Amino acid sequence: MTPEEVLKLAKENGVKIVDFKFSDLPGTWQHFSVPVHVLSEDLFSEGLPFDGSSVRGFQTINESDMLVIPDAETAFLDPFTNVPTLSLTCDIAHPGAAGSQKPYSRDPRYIARKAEEYLRSTGIADTAFFGPEAEFYIFDNVRYASGDNIQYAEVDSDEAHWNSKGRDDARNLGHLMNVKGGYFPVAPSDTYQDLRSEMVLNLEALGISVEAHHHEVGAAGQCEIDYKFGTLLNTADKLLLFKYVIKNTARKYGKSVTFMPKPIYGDNGSGMHTHQSLWKGGKPLFYEEGGYANLSQLARYYIGGVLTHAPSILAIAASSTNSYKRLVPGFEAPVNLVFSQGNRSAAIRIPRTESPKATRVEFRPPDPTANPYLLFSALLMAGLDGIRNEIDPSQYGYGPVDKDLYSMTKAELSEISSVPGSLDESLKALENDHAFLLEGGVFTSDVLEKYVDLKREQADQVRLRPAPIEFSMYYDA
Repeated sequence: MTPEEVLKLAKENGVKIVDFKFSDLPGTWQHFSVPVHVLSEDLFSEGLPFDGSSVRGFQTINESDMLVIPDAETAFLDPFTNVPTLSLTCDIAHPGAAGSQKPYSRDPRYIARKAEEYLRSTGIADTAFFGPEAEFYIFDNVRYASGDNIQYAEVDSDEAHWNSKGRDDARNLGHLMNVKGGYFPVAPSDTYQDLRSEMVLNLEALGISVEAHHHEVGAAGQCEIDYKFGTLLNTADKLLLFKYVIKNTARKYGKSVTFMPKPIYGDNGSGMHTHQSLWKGGKPLFYEEGGYANLSQLARYYIGGVLTHAPSILAIAASSTNSYKRLVPGFEAPVNLVFSQGNRSAAIRIPRTESPKATRVEFRPPDPTANPYLLFSALLMAGLDGIRNEIDPSQYGYGPVDKDLYSMTKAELSEISSVPGSLDESLKALENDHAFLLEGGVFTSDVLEKYVDLKREQADQVRLRPAPIEFSMYYDA
């Protein structure tokens, strides 16, 4: 859409409020709203001022004046507001004359734009496609607290096996799934068919083309909705809109959605397997008939770059302390830094296909806490570094490994590199290995330094607090 078309859309639909959304550095949507009379064509070039010092990862209080510059192509009518509201996703800039404002280095959308520009400048490819699969849990009740004398978290789901005896005096009809038994059950065990379908219809109404939806392995309400891949920036925009739609559709029915990687002990965590491929002139570059998994040499170099830099990428791909409660060796987690065809126990899976257009690389360690703009950009930069330096994964011990890695002995696994075991380890890896991200000015040092500081503060907050399990282990020591 053009700015003129956005104004027409607002008028034709009786819009009264315009909402401006943007991503903070960790990757969460922020917003503020104005009456519709503020919206004008000039606003799309002049922007609107806001206080950048109150946004995570942005400005200090003495340099707080910032601008949001709305992107007309992202306009949509918000289906969750009672007052007719038009929503726009924004870029962030320093104040300046219209059209000449300096983009803000820590704006995640700006980093994604630069990544796409850098790809084109290399001549290797002109388009990078990404397809994330963000899993989530639907809960019926959530309680948590962290204070001086109390640490606890409690979640509940009508589907959960622990409710087999019923709650209070409520009836129980059974049909509950066993732990890790939630993959593809039909109703009445799967109680979320209609809710997911409404989520799908809401997504499609907002321009997100859905490919499938289903219950996931986690038996206490884990689900997945897959949408069609797209270009880097566009797909990152859609992922934040995806989260917004999923959470608010669930809330409409008194339910709560979390994209937290590991909300339940003993059952599956929620990942965000990320598919990616490079194209040039409308032609796929990852396919070569007869090669291993029909991969081209360029695709192998791309894989080599991602696996070589995987420890530092994990600081962005698995960006929470909770992420590493999912990425635990020995528990069917994608922690092994090898590639393999059709093998879900490897960090990189090559989906089986005979189609050149469908040939792609799937990186499995990420989870939905990742900032998609930063994640997709980092993966692209790592892959390009592998291509530029001709890093063939087989020459560096990254496979292919076409066997069940989960059934390998400790001795066998000792020969295979693994992802970092904590957020701290990943942050250290990022500090020691980030030159590939700085190529072409895509990431800048101030972004990485601020990002590491933010994440280290989060890790410190967790490290300082006793966990409930520690009381059962050590109270009587």
